[in-house]
Amino acid sequence: MLTFSLSAYSQKIDVKALSPSSGDYDNIHIKKISEDSFQSSFVIWVKNQVKPHYHDYHSEYIHVLSGEAIMRLDTTTFTIQKGDVIFIPQKSIHAVKTLSKEPLKVISIQTPVFDGDRIWVED
Repeated sequence: MLTFSLSAYSQKIDVKALSPSSGDYDNIHIKKISEDSFQSSFVIWVKNQVKPHYHDYHSEYIHVLSGEAIMRLDTTTFTIQKGDVIFIPQKSIHAVKTLSKEPLKVISIQTPVFDGDRIWVED
């Protein structure tokens, strides 16, 4: 009988303590917080906007930690704020425009592993 064992790196993330490596970024700052063979997780700060794009090969969950923004998800537009969780299926066009004075701060979990699969589209 063949047995497989998988081990994963467990961690507790103090989201209140997460901050950009530097406050000196123009618009978007991304910090990877976790990755394994199934997913990539990032904290993302957005001062202004993320232009419309989609992912051909992966889905994404967004958990808003702070700030407020207008989010476009395919043909729907809505406000997002602290505590909101948004599921973005693969191939869904999405974008955000920050409304708050402070940057929008989110956790982004992408599955499978994010490999740069971001396709920009004209607005």
